[in-house]
This record gives sequence, C-alpha cells and structure tokens, in this order.
Amino acid sequence: MSARTLPLLFLNLGGEMLYILDQRLRAQSIPGEKARKVMNDIITTMFNKKFMEELFKPQELYSKKALRTVYDRLAHASIMRLNQASMDKLYDLMTMAFKYQVLLCPRPRDILLVTFNHLDAIKDFIYDSPGIMNQVDETFRRLIDTYSCLSDGEFQLIRQTLLIFFQDMHIRVSIFLKDKVQNSNGRFVLPISGPVPWGTEVPGLIRIFNHDGDEVKRTEFTTPGNYVTPQREGSFGLYGDRVLKLGTNMYSISRPVETHMSGSSKNLASHAKENIVPNPLAKEELNFLARLLGGLEIKNPSGSDTGFRLNLFTTDEEEEHAALTRPEELSYKVINIEATQEPGRREELSCILGELEVAEPRPESSGKGEDLLALMDAL
Repeated sequence: MSARTLPLLFLNLGGEMLYILDQRLRAQSIPGEKARKVMNDIITTMFNKKFMEELFKPQELYSKKALRTVYDRLAHASIMRLNQASMDKLYDLMTMAFKYQVLLCPRPRDILLVTFNHLDAIKDFIYDSPGIMNQVDETFRRLIDTYSCLSDGEFQLIRQTLLIFFQDMHIRVSIFLKDKVQNSNGRFVLPISGPVPWGTEVPGLIRIFNHDGDEVKRTEFTTPGNYVTPQREGSFGLYGDRVLKLGTNMYSISRPVETHMSGSSKNLASHAKENIVPNPLAKEELNFLARLLGGLEIKNPSGSDTGFRLNLFTTDEEEEHAALTRPEELSYKVINIEATQEPGRREELSCILGELEVAEPRPESSGKGEDLLALMDAL
C-alpha cells in the first residue's frame, strides 16, 4: 500500500463531484449567481491551504465510509443541500468514474495526467475569484513537487492501492452502459485497441538475443487489436496539452445519468459492510480533516443566501425509490465526528478555522454566507 495515494484519490474524486454538481445545477435551472456561489464555495473549501498540507502528508487511505464523510462535508460547504439518496448516487458516480480512469490509464504514471485534467477543468469552474484560482494553482505546484520525482515502480504501487480501494465497487452507470464500456454486472470492458503507453512499441514483434546481448532473430505475429503509437507524451507541467482524455468532463454533453446496483454488488453487501467500518485511527485522522473542512453541524441557511435542494435523480419519486431500495450495508451513512474538548485542541481549532477565511476583497453585505466562515456558521 502506498502512503502517497490519498491526495490523488481525494482530488480526482473531488473533480468528478464538481463535474456532476455542475451538470445537475444546470439541469435543474438553478440561477446562475447561486450556481456560481456553490461551485466557488466548494472549491474554496476543497483547496484550503491548511487542509492540503494535511492531505499531502504520507498516510494510509481512509476507509470508504470515512472518506465518504469528508465528501458529505464538502458537498454541503455552501447553500446547496443533498438528501441521503442523492448523496449516495453522487458518491457512486464519483467513484465509478475514477475507477474507470485508473483501469484505463496506459501507464501508472498517467494517473497524474488524469489528476491534472481534473484540476484544469476545476479552474474553468471558478468564477471571478483570483484568490480561489491561486489556491488551485498552489495545489498544482504541490502535486508536481511531490510526484514528479517518483519512480515508475512507486506509481505502480499507487495504482495498485487505488484498485484495491475500488475492487468491490461494481455500480452500473448509464453512460458507461450506453457507451458499452461497462457490462451488466458492473465490471468494466477494457479495450484491446488504441494507443500504446508512451515509450513502448506496438505489439507484433518478438526479438531474440544471444548471451552477448546481440539480436539474432526476429519473429512477427498478428494481434487481435489495432494498436497505434502515441504522437507525443502529455504535459506534466502547470500548463500544456495533457493528450490523455481520461479525467475530462464526460457530462459536458447533457445526457441523463442513472446508477444501479449490480448483482455482484448486492452479493458483496455483507463483505462491504465489514470493509467500510472505519478503524479508530482512521476516524481520529478524519476528525482533524473534518475540523479543517469547517464546522461539524449543518444548519439551515438564513439571511440573503436562500438554500436549495439539489436532486441527483430526474424526479423526486425516483429519489425516494432509490432511498428505499438501496441495500442498507451499501448506504454510506455519515459517521458522527466528535470534536475534542481539550483546551489545547480548541485553540488549535480556532487557529485553523481562522485560516479558512479567503483573504480577498468582497463587496460589503449584511447577509450571512458572503465569506466561507460566515457561510459555514449559517449551514
């Protein structure tokens, strides 16, 4: 298990979450000002400097339930609300999309390009806020500094760690089913054609060498796939053409997205129940991360920022039906997080919460929610 996996997991899942929320905000015709506020608030919280510093420290992955708790906190960092069924569907879509991207990465190192694709798209969501843009750019630089020096073997270990995390998740997604990249049992179909990994050759040739290392014979063979050599390598810099399309926004073309529990997922329910229970150490780490993300209680918005409910389903009836039919073991109900009462920790928490405020000039307003701290208090 790699101790460098958590930042990549968090950022890529967060990118997928923003893709989905953006699509649903447009589908439900949420007023532009409110939609932009939701996206800006979530991105601000997601890329908070102190939170990123903790996230990038070498550490083991959290359990599925513990990580889901962080995204529940993140999704409710603004005036938008999701009920349990919609939050379950949101998390299902996030995890299956990133699982597909990890499986299809030509090289383990290309997981970094997938991450850059997500961050490039997140920057496009930011509206009229250079302070938030700087937060994302700072995370970009931190990714480059942390991962550019890793070997191929270390990236392979990261990829294995991610696949182990996703291995029991087989949620059927309508987009994948329609594109015929997912089977009815929720497992993905891996292509046998297309570009080969950068730095490798198209299969079809066997070279035989003698004991001195000299090539003595060549044998060609036919392959069932239609492989091609990639034209160039994607950019691993702050800017540039990533070449790889994995991690880009698949919801940019409007089409309905449904999720369904596959038979294998239902059969694995009891096994999943055991796997998603967070251990005490992971929960203790999560407590600190949750404090970094803001207040622990969700309240109703008030003042000038009128809250609204976002539905991940086409109708309220579908949402209610999904809540009733989802297996209990696979519904990630949020765990309770208790803030410590030790005086030293209270001072530390106050300091951290003080740093959550975005130091950026804003027009004066008498309503709550104009900055992140006031908004979190108003939740």
